Amino acid sequence: MPPTTDHPIAGSLDVVWNSGISRDEPPIQVHAYTENTVILRQSKATSYEAPFLYLLFGDDRALLLDTGATGDPAAFPLRATVDRLVDGWLAAHPRDGYALVVAHSHGHGDHVAADEQFADRPATTVVGRDLDAVRSFFGIAHDRPDDIAAFDLGGRVLEVIPSPGHHAAAITVYDPATGILLTGDTVLPGRLLVFDATAYRATMDRLVAFAARRPVTHVLGCHVEMTRRPGRDFPIGATRQPGERALAMTPQQLTAVRDAAVAMTGRRGVRRYDDFILYHEPRPWDLRRLLTRGRVHQAWARVFHR
Repeated sequence: MPPTTDHPIAGSLDVVWNSGISRDEPPIQVHAYTENTVILRQSKATSYEAPFLYLLFGDDRALLLDTGATGDPAAFPLRATVDRLVDGWLAAHPRDGYALVVAHSHGHGDHVAADEQFADRPATTVVGRDLDAVRSFFGIAHDRPDDIAAFDLGGRVLEVIPSPGHHAAAITVYDPATGILLTGDTVLPGRLLVFDATAYRATMDRLVAFAARRPVTHVLGCHVEMTRRPGRDFPIGATRQPGERALAMTPQQLTAVRDAAVAMTGRRGVRRYDDFILYHEPRPWDLRRLLTRGRVHQAWARVFHR
């Protein structure tokens, strides 16, 4: 394994992500960012959420961050896919007793649905979803909830940053080996649903400060919901997303999200920006408008088979 340094290893994001355009898309798209870092995307054929999942290999164990939006292994064979990837990695890096940790960026249903596929997997730990379970597993003290926890995969020490605001138990994972900051639903090119504005501003301050002192190559969230047209998102529920915006964001865009959240202090509502849309403690009619647009799009898609 590469050592953890201040000079991250360059990986490849030269990939066209499946976005529901072809009926022949596999249920899970697999892309090797490096030989030790794999990005997976669930097909929109099984869930319009089409979440991204991350598999990171260390010397002693691997981390799978999130398990997607579908539990049925016939429709979404995540366990089989991860087993194949782990077996392939072990063929190139033989060792005994290799373990797997299954954790979550946060506990919403589209990130935890396939947990049960790993329940009987040998040498596997599935981390709980609630705040106490997350704190206990990663060693985040209850009296110091802002602490950054180290999580060692063996020769690859990740940094786990508590990130509430979208979800109370949300975390961000920083990988010094690649410089990637994995932000879950806290920061992504899409709709940023903030349910606790005070916690979210503190989280964004924490992430911006962290990115200022550490080399961050890419900010990778768990969904793409924006089109390539600035400020325009796909309707919720869309099962085809032609012309998606890129997955990766930058530290500068991280700062833009923080600044947008600060600008909304004391206010609720929706604000559109080029690369994201901030749903800042959304009001009931904000969510109704979002869902109504989605239902209209789905009805149109059924009629025109799109």
